[in-house]
Amino acid sequence: MTISTGPRWYVVQTQAHAERKAAHYLERQGFPTYLPRYLKRRRHARKVETVAAPLFPRYLFVSIDMGKQRWRSINSTIGVSRLVCNGDIPAAVPPPVIVKLRERQQADGYIRLDQRPVFSPGDKVRILDGAFESCFGLFEITTDTERVAILLDLLGRKVRIFVDSEMIVAA
Repeated sequence: MTISTGPRWYVVQTQAHAERKAAHYLERQGFPTYLPRYLKRRRHARKVETVAAPLFPRYLFVSIDMGKQRWRSINSTIGVSRLVCNGDIPAAVPPPVIVKLRERQQADGYIRLDQRPVFSPGDKVRILDGAFESCFGLFEITTDTERVAILLDLLGRKVRIFVDSEMIVAA
């Protein structure tokens, strides 16, 4: 198997939570990187915040010209666990993968993810977090982009509660 010439994209596995650090040090060595990120909502101590998170935790893409660059130094870069290989040869990423990811990237630099599944009134759902965690109910309505109304059977009667849309899954 021959190594192709010209820059191509490859995958680097990073150490835990070190994607940005690895990208920084790879860039310093002259390897262009691509770390697709998205905005995710994180709940902590009854507070919800939006934070940037890697689309592929512990992985990033690196552009390497196998004919010109000394790619083996990638494995000893700060923040990098290893360059993903097929045997001894780095595994190239098909170009359409990077193109499609960049097409989904918004002006702010973050990848746009598809919205959560749409529920219809009467669909059975399970609550993931909060006071009613693991309770089952019937989806009633979406109140706005963030919250939904659920009907729970409590003490022999239907009770309507409102929860964040990210706190429910299909049952």
